[in-house]
Amino acid sequence: MSVLVNKDSKIIVQGFTGSEGTFHASQMIEYGTNVVGGVTPGKGGSTHLDLPVFNTVKDAVDQVGADTTIIFVPPAFAADAIMEAADAGIKVIITITEGIPVADMIKAYDYVQGRECRLIGPNCPGVITPGEAKVGIMPGFVFKKGTVGIVSKSGTLTYEAADQVVKQGLGITTAIGIGGDPIIGTSTKEAVELLMNDPETEAIIMIGEIGGQLEADAARWVKADGNRKPVIGFIAGETAPAGRTMGHAGAIVGGSDDTAAAKKRIMRECGIHVVDSPAEIGKKVKEVLG
Repeated sequence: MSVLVNKDSKIIVQGFTGSEGTFHASQMIEYGTNVVGGVTPGKGGSTHLDLPVFNTVKDAVDQVGADTTIIFVPPAFAADAIMEAADAGIKVIITITEGIPVADMIKAYDYVQGRECRLIGPNCPGVITPGEAKVGIMPGFVFKKGTVGIVSKSGTLTYEAADQVVKQGLGITTAIGIGGDPIIGTSTKEAVELLMNDPETEAIIMIGEIGGQLEADAARWVKADGNRKPVIGFIAGETAPAGRTMGHAGAIVGGSDDTAAAKKRIMRECGIHVVDSPAEIGKKVKEVLG
């Protein structure tokens, strides 16, 4: 079992022939990911990286059976790319693009609701199931196969957590970078739920940050669900000065429950093993799994 992507996923790259798409598609292929082609309007019928290029996502679905896409389309066109993928019947839509206008994202988010697809991102590092599929921009060598799932708003902290887990002699089932924008396709709670229901995942690392309610919602769901598997939590941004906008567009503290301290309190109340420093994540996972 795996979550979202595995060795059988048939993956296309939207924005395939651009510099970002080319670089990361090459890395994904090198990792062993089953990339079956890409989409660049106007370049259909050509090949790139020895793979077919299609004019539309629908062509890719019809001709090579694509079921997963990774989007490297510039911000102004990325929401359209998401909607096109959903329309074509793609099941997993992973959007790396950063800086998509919020109004565009609201439209794309609404569009994918009710369709049989899952949107990850935007502004995210992607999803990796070690040894099977890397659909994103993460350094694949950091991730080793194992029984720990990761859900993170931060790309860098995803890699850090994975590295620490591996150094403890453990490994990862699937790591999901959900993205740091105000409007994202899959919430922390939804990603945690996917891993909670995955038979191979024995523990879940949940990395959040200041701003928004996603981590509190996830923590309350974990408690209501009966704490079936241990969850190790970390919240980034504790030392952020009040009123200063930090990094991610979603990391803006709107109320008293949006602070790191408040989130950590709620997480602890819900039975989550909270660490105060990212350097403690690996040790805590090892301790909890015994």
